[in-house]
Amino acid sequence: MNGAGGIALVTGAGTGIGRATALALAEADWTVVLAGRRPEPLEGVAQTIRAGGGDALAVPTDVADEDSVEALFEEVRRLYGRLDLLFNNAGLFSPAVPFEDLTYAQWRQVVDVNLSGVFLCTRAAFRLMRAQDPMGGRIINNGSISAQTPRPNSAPYTATKHAVTGLTKATALDGRKYNIAVGQVDIGNAETDMVARMKTGVPQPDGSIKPEAVMDVAHAARSVVHMASLPLDANVLFMTVMATNMPFVGRG
Repeated sequence: MNGAGGIALVTGAGTGIGRATALALAEADWTVVLAGRRPEPLEGVAQTIRAGGGDALAVPTDVADEDSVEALFEEVRRLYGRLDLLFNNAGLFSPAVPFEDLTYAQWRQVVDVNLSGVFLCTRAAFRLMRAQDPMGGRIINNGSISAQTPRPNSAPYTATKHAVTGLTKATALDGRKYNIAVGQVDIGNAETDMVARMKTGVPQPDGSIKPEAVMDVAHAARSVVHMASLPLDANVLFMTVMATNMPFVGRG
């Protein structure tokens, strides 16, 4: 099954880009499974979807925990029998401290969620998608602008997002035999609570503090929905959607 009417799973679905994408998928007639660490925000999104006539299921999940991820996908298999779309969105920012002041625990926390979490969810999706009938599905990874270019004092986050790009390429190749299409969306300055500070000023490479342009998070969500709407014989391997005037292209 492709496009509208399929079963979609969104990680980090309780807030921000995940929440906006889950709502947009529901509006496009997807059944949406909402995964995240905090039950209350997840259930709030689920209730909003149901109030609009959609179908949603909230499943509290820690994507960095193998058993938790396996339980999530087993619940999807048990209730729906298949999965058509996985949006690997859950992620953590690293502490904005000088590189030499980072602790190993801080490094590991970001790696466990941003990279190992994507691996665990993608592996579980592969196992489900290859076994279902019809076989196949789509996986979209949230790479972030940091998958291409770092910000100051962001080594753990940047390293994991660069690694997600490698994982996207590898799984796009490995998924072919199972009719699994894998792509990545790199999102820049979508306006959420996590990036609200962009409008008041954030550190720049030259040491200054400057405000940055932001865009409505709905544009990021619609980009994911577009990628998800394609038939499985077509794939957006990489998409960048960003605030037009953010300092990314060139030198600012």
